[in-house]
Amino acid sequence: MAGLVYFRKISEDAELVRYEFGDDPDSFARHLTMDKESRTSSADDGRMDYSYLQASRKINAMHEERGRWPDRGMSVS
Repeated sequence: MAGLVYFRKISEDAELVRYEFGDDPDSFARHLTMDKESRTSSADDGRMDYSYLQASRKINAMHEERGRWPDRGMSVS
C-alpha cells in the first residue's frame, strides 16, 4: 500500500505533543496526540488507519534520530 502523509506540530507540553496530519500540507484534517514518556500515540478521531500509523511511526523515528519532537515532516511509502 503506497501512502503519503504530512504532519505539523501544533502544541507541546511536559507530557504530550499534538500534531495535525493528512495528505494535503495546506489543509490538515486530522490530529494525533503523542505521549512523551511512553512514546505511544492516539488518533483524536479514533481512526487508527494507515495514514495515522504512518504519521505516528515517522514522528517517533524522527524523535529517535534527532532527540527532539519534530516540528514538521512527511512520510512516503
